[in-house]
Parts: sequence; C-alpha cells; structure tokens
Amino acid sequence: MEIQDNVKELVKQKYSEIALQDKETNQSSCCGAGGCGTEVYNLMADDYTSLEGYNADADLGLGCGLPTQFAKIKKGDVVIDLGSGAGNDAFIARYETGETGKVIGIDFTPAMIERARQNNEVRGFNNVEFRQGDIEKMPVTANTADVIVSNCVLNLVPNKDGVIKEIYRVLKPGGHFSISDIVLEGELPRQIKEAAEMYAGCVSGAIQKQVYLELIETNGFKNITIQKDKPIIIPDDILSSYLSKEQIESFKLSGTGIRSITVYAEKPVEEKAACCGPDCCN
Repeated sequence: MEIQDNVKELVKQKYSEIALQDKETNQSSCCGAGGCGTEVYNLMADDYTSLEGYNADADLGLGCGLPTQFAKIKKGDVVIDLGSGAGNDAFIARYETGETGKVIGIDFTPAMIERARQNNEVRGFNNVEFRQGDIEKMPVTANTADVIVSNCVLNLVPNKDGVIKEIYRVLKPGGHFSISDIVLEGELPRQIKEAAEMYAGCVSGAIQKQVYLELIETNGFKNITIQKDKPIIIPDDILSSYLSKEQIESFKLSGTGIRSITVYAEKPVEEKAACCGPDCCN
C-alpha cells in the first residue's frame, strides 16, 4: 500500500507541474512527464486537430491514442472521461453527445481540474463537468455512464484491476468503453521501470498486453476488441539517459515491445432473474 501511495504522489506532483505548462513545453517531454525528447512525444501521441470539438488550449499533448474517435458515442449519451486532464477528450466527447448528453471528466490532480474547469467556463458548456477523484474510487454512482473513455491513464495507476472493476460498476448495463493505453510485450530493463520520468511518461507503469486484456475479461466485460495497435519506439538518445550502449543493443535484440493500444469492451446487459414460481411472475 505504501508503494502504491508513493506512486500516486509521484504522478500527482508530475501532472500538477504539467497542468501549468503549455502544449509546446509538454511536447519536449515523454507524455508530458519531463526528461524525454520530442521524438518520444511524436511517436506516442496522435493528432487531434482534425476531430470535431477539438480545442487547442485543452490539448496538453499527453495522450497516446484517440479513444473518442473509436468510442461510438451517440447523441444524448452520458460519457465519463477518466484522467480528463485539461479537458481535451471531454470536449470532443461533448461534441459527439451533443447538448442532450452529459460529459463527466475525472482527474486525480487538483491543478488539472482547475485548468479544465477554466477551459469549460470559457466555452459555457452546461453539460460538461469535472470532478476531482481517484479513478480507483470514482465519485460517480453505479450504472451512470453509457460510454467511458480514457487516454493514456490506466498505466499510471498501480491498482489497474481496481480501476477496471470501477469502470464495470459505473457503466450502465449494455454500456461500453474505449480506452487508449500503453502496454508491453516482454520485460523492460530495470533502469527504465524504476525511472520516475519514464513512469509519469506512460511507459514504465505499463503492464503486459496479455495481462491487460485478461484483466478486462476476468472482470466480466464482453466483445473485447483492439481498435488500434501501434508500436512505440524510444529513440537511442532517450534510452542513453538510462542504459549503456551495450544495454541499449541488448534491449533492442530482446524482442521487448512497447505498444499503444485502444481497447473496446462492453458491459453485458443484465439478464432477468429466472421465474421462481406462480406468484413472482405475475
């Protein structure tokens, strides 16, 4: 528990700093975490600028995918964005769900919540709100959301199983999620796993791809689909901050893969209870 608390505090500190920066500053860091070059950012993040509802001042360049593009959001849906940052995905989701829907952004970092609320106030959206909270214990009642999205956030959370259980709880029966995240194929070198900059940079907190998918399945989700899968290649100039030349070569030959995947899954529609007798079926 102490280790998990330490990791959470690290993430909160890092992303509090990021909340005060602009996108250009964050582009010089790995997922906005500091200490990495722009090449990593360019390889991890996808371009949002062509999506309807995009707002440049809400885009801090922190993502690794485009979950809202794949989320099958309909007009009138209630959408929850986990790790909502400055509001980028939430505002795009708001465009999709329209004035008749609702978007709730949840973020662990007070500075991010403040920035998102400021961005929302400028736009005057009365059906978008941002709540400070831990996505392992969401400040949302059960069976609330039609759709949940998240962009490069679950890998930052120590208790990933807890988050997936919360996603299941908060989704309505028949609801679904589309989540972009970083996963691994093979083992990262110890030096990268232990590097604080790489952890907050969405790399060394990632788990194995197969384990990630199994967590989703064992928590009851159905129709699990990988909507997008792309490799993330860390350039030598970044690796050299953590590994020797020999270690870099060994790492490249190891077959270890870092990937950005977008996963879709559905919460089953609850079945009606079986008839228990002549009286209860009337």
